[in-house]
Amino acid sequence: MSGPHGPLYVFASRAPSMSTNDPHPIPLDQDLVAPELEELRGEIVRVTFTNRDSGWTVARVKVKGKKELVAVVGCMHDPAPGQTVKLRGDWVEDPKWGRQFKIEFCETALPETVEGIRVFLQSELVKGVGAATAGRIVKEFGEETLEVLDKEPERLFEVKKITKKQVEAIIRAWEDHKAVRDVMLFLQAHEISTGFALRIIEFYGPRALEVVQSNPYRLAMDLHGIGFLTADRIARKLGFPKDSELRAEAGAVYVLTEMAGKGHVLAPYEDFLQQCAGELEVEPALIEEAVRSLVMAGLVVREQPSPDCPEALYLKRFHVAEKGSADLLKQLTGSPKTVRPIEAEKAIEWVEKQQKIQLADRQKEAIRRAAANKVLVITGGPGTGKTTIIEAILRIFSAIKAKSLLAAPTGRAAKRMAEATGREAVTIHRLLEYSPQQGGFVRNKDNTLNCSLLIVDEASMMDTVLFYHLLSAVSPGTTLILVGDVNQLPSVGPGNVLNDVIQSGAAEVVELNEIFRQAQQSSIVMSAHAINRGDMPFLEPPQEGLSDFYFMQQDDPEQALAKIVEMVTERIPARFHLDPMDDVQVLAPMHKGVVGAINLNKELQRALNPEGPHLQKGHKRFRLNDKVMQVRNNYEKEIFNGDIGRVIDLDKEDKELVVRFDDRNVALEYAELDELEPAYAVTIHKSQGSEYPAVVVPIMTQHYIMLQRNLLYTAVTRGRKLVVLVGAKKALAIAVNNNTMLRRHTCLAARLGA
Repeated sequence: MSGPHGPLYVFASRAPSMSTNDPHPIPLDQDLVAPELEELRGEIVRVTFTNRDSGWTVARVKVKGKKELVAVVGCMHDPAPGQTVKLRGDWVEDPKWGRQFKIEFCETALPETVEGIRVFLQSELVKGVGAATAGRIVKEFGEETLEVLDKEPERLFEVKKITKKQVEAIIRAWEDHKAVRDVMLFLQAHEISTGFALRIIEFYGPRALEVVQSNPYRLAMDLHGIGFLTADRIARKLGFPKDSELRAEAGAVYVLTEMAGKGHVLAPYEDFLQQCAGELEVEPALIEEAVRSLVMAGLVVREQPSPDCPEALYLKRFHVAEKGSADLLKQLTGSPKTVRPIEAEKAIEWVEKQQKIQLADRQKEAIRRAAANKVLVITGGPGTGKTTIIEAILRIFSAIKAKSLLAAPTGRAAKRMAEATGREAVTIHRLLEYSPQQGGFVRNKDNTLNCSLLIVDEASMMDTVLFYHLLSAVSPGTTLILVGDVNQLPSVGPGNVLNDVIQSGAAEVVELNEIFRQAQQSSIVMSAHAINRGDMPFLEPPQEGLSDFYFMQQDDPEQALAKIVEMVTERIPARFHLDPMDDVQVLAPMHKGVVGAINLNKELQRALNPEGPHLQKGHKRFRLNDKVMQVRNNYEKEIFNGDIGRVIDLDKEDKELVVRFDDRNVALEYAELDELEPAYAVTIHKSQGSEYPAVVVPIMTQHYIMLQRNLLYTAVTRGRKLVVLVGAKKALAIAVNNNTMLRRHTCLAARLGA
């Protein structure tokens, strides 16, 4: 038997014997299937639900001797109508769904009938083959179809109208199907989920079982999505002791990674020892030994960054980024400008005439410091004139023939920057020219950006790693201006870059704090500033006319959900003439809950786009015209985490979607749909850097864990024309009064100040 990586191990119904030298042998006669489990054999007729990651499935199976279809639930390997399956498990009585067969083990057999073969070929297991092509194949070969696929796949070209691409897809799917069938028996016997088992086989190929048996903790290091907890569960099943050195090393990396996921760049060393030992339930001495091994292997760095920071432990990439950022920013501030000197007062007078405005004192100060310094931070809330001062500085630098570049962390932020300035602005990733082929940025210290002025908007969204790559590509003579609102949520990734740069004193800082008269007419702007001060926003609607800020009292989550759906689909479009799909965005504090992003997406899709062609990917159903969000960076197709688009076309035969992101159409293959989520509602964190004509924000006491001032402030400042809060006044008050943000562990400020 062979698969895409060459020969694969073949196992019957028992585990393989292992070398006597293996420190964690599997008992030689260990049965893979407990004999007391009942066995069913039949053909899948309908798949009601399946989760591709976990393999959890609800299906209907036609079993010989039974008139009614049998409802089965449990983990299955890529279930599809027409498949023949051998199931072992127990009967259970579900209070809602009735009698079901709960699967403990599932073995996929080859289709036994012509109809089963036809259904298999047109299933989503075989990409690029639809019902018509499958029908022609079966008509051509009949019951010999499986033998043709097995021994003479080149004969598929005898089928009328079949393409080379379809033949290749069929052969690849058939080989994959054969290759994993028997290996799955071993992996599932050790409670490795179907989805993870398939990824293990794909990544390691013929070495899959060798890796799992000798060091299952490698799975957590090598495979995205298979974390330490899964690897640890597998290891314990295989007999690895709790105090294994391999477990301690993998556990230490796991704890550091978990901390990075919460925004920390480093871990204070003594705290880390106690936390890691506690989570792994081992002695701190074992963790110390594990850290020494990881340091020697170059995976982590242990140091005291400065006298103001305690001894710390870093994952290597974060240490490189933090130390490198500090060194590069210091070099930049100490290097001379490449542009000729600017007489600030004359420049201010000139630009006021050009723009026909009167600059505020703090805006004039920003121009003076931009003229005199290499690195400048401009910060301020909504309505304080950040965009105006960006445009003024650009005009002044353009007047002396200096080349300027504009960038922002997200596509939406870059687009907004371009619209406000009338100049090209791009994402930082595009500015640095990420190359999938090279596995990094084309723009770096050896190939710096060609500009005299670089302005980065929404700088609070930059994490430590992205900041490092940006600074690496900035030439020494460039003037760098970081613009952002330091009171918004910090970056999703580790670090608190904008705040650290400000606190360090390593760069000049101008805070814009005057709310301009025009902005004072906006209840959104005034409410945002009230929230930032720790005051409740004004919640009463105007006596006459329309406001741009509303609070809809609703304490019950179910009723709040109904109110939000009504607001989005009916009331806002009717009163404000805004499109419910393109102009209105729901922002949720959390993913889960009645008014969490997951359930809101389900209800809003049902209300706004209930019918039409669709593709199913696990539990997600993507329908034509759906609003979707990219949730992982796809550098090859230049779409990034947080980009929102619309499904404008889908191909059920090739299982592809075409999504329009801003002004680009992007074709996404079936495997890439894991990176896509419905976006009728998104979390507030995901909305950073974006701005929408209207936002609707649920704020309930059930969101208690997330109710913080900067979260609410960020949500309110996402709305350009309209903000509607729906929820409880108590929850609103909790958020406004809670300014105790989690302090992120970072030493960038200390390194810059040293």
